[in-house]
Amino acid sequence: MLIQLVSDEEAAGRASEVMALVKDHLDADDPRRVRLALRIRPIICGDITPGDRDLMARSLDAAYSTLDDELARVRSLRNILWAATVLVILGVVNLALYGWLSPSSLSLCFSPQGGSGGKVTVVCPTAEFHNEDADTDPSRLAGATDILTVEIAGLAGAALTVIASLRRIRGTDAPYMLPLASAVLKLPTGALSAFLGLLLIRGAFVPGLSDLDSRAQVLAWAAAFGAAQHLVTRLVDDRAQMTLSEVGKTTDTVIDPERVAVKEGAPAPAAGSPNGAGPHDEPDGGAREKDGDGEPAPDGGPPHRRSGA
Repeated sequence: MLIQLVSDEEAAGRASEVMALVKDHLDADDPRRVRLALRIRPIICGDITPGDRDLMARSLDAAYSTLDDELARVRSLRNILWAATVLVILGVVNLALYGWLSPSSLSLCFSPQGGSGGKVTVVCPTAEFHNEDADTDPSRLAGATDILTVEIAGLAGAALTVIASLRRIRGTDAPYMLPLASAVLKLPTGALSAFLGLLLIRGAFVPGLSDLDSRAQVLAWAAAFGAAQHLVTRLVDDRAQMTLSEVGKTTDTVIDPERVAVKEGAPAPAAGSPNGAGPHDEPDGGAREKDGDGEPAPDGGPPHRRSGA
């Protein structure tokens, strides 16, 4: 919008649009916003001066610059989330490959108590082995697809949290799909948290859960740990929503009296004073008399003096 080149009628017609954009992206104590608010009524009425055109142009340019900065923050967070998603996916894939090549190194097999006749049962994510010798190492029976199976179960649990989190996602007119990037991050994080959760259980880190009794229990806990990733990724969701809400939201901080001494929304100045009266100008030009104490005298009354003066 080239304010300097359009006619007075067109500039007056677009003044409200300019003011709305300025209110969305400039702080309440920004001098350009305050001066434009003081002049908006005369501008809309067609009383436009060259100074008004310059003020509208500078205010509009500042508003667009602020909007660019806000969208840059959204884009930066979107890029960080996609980069984190790629890194987590690489970690999950490498874990599955390592488990395929060396199943016993990261074994997720359990040996619950309760066997009879010196025999035990070994429970793995993909199989159950009954009547094994009591001195059997559960890691020796680990399968090549154990870790991959656990990750798939964790991915399923994370998918449920993604669906549940859709109710909190609000539409946005920002050009970057930040909520989608936040939701996609949950899926590989769920697969990773399922593996780490079962690894902690196998290491007896969780009291009372050191021995899982069946393959179904192993997969159920994997799905539960996959859904539990929401406890961490919800912080990412909150940050994404906060960043989106900051687009077009000004920071109405305490107004600095040195930057501006007039509140927005004050009545328009009288004709002949395009920039408005100064913050300390008296309506009657300062013609009131003051008494000896420096206090203004009542209207129409003589100044009061101390007795004995």
